[in-house]
Amino acid sequence: MNKDQVKGTVKEAAGKLQQKTGQILGRTKQQAKGLATKLQGKAQKKVGDAKEALKDARSKL
Repeated sequence: MNKDQVKGTVKEAAGKLQQKTGQILGRTKQQAKGLATKLQGKAQKKVGDAKEALKDARSKL
């Protein structure tokens, strides 16, 4: 597991929490920010996954 995967997972979880909090409190702006953070986390995690796959492929050569 690399740092992008870890940071992405943390950011995704924080975004989910912020989005849910906004939903509970009825604050659409907070929900939107949470969704954006969650999506950024997912993207960062995918970058980390790609790096890890590339690293694994190199080691098999």
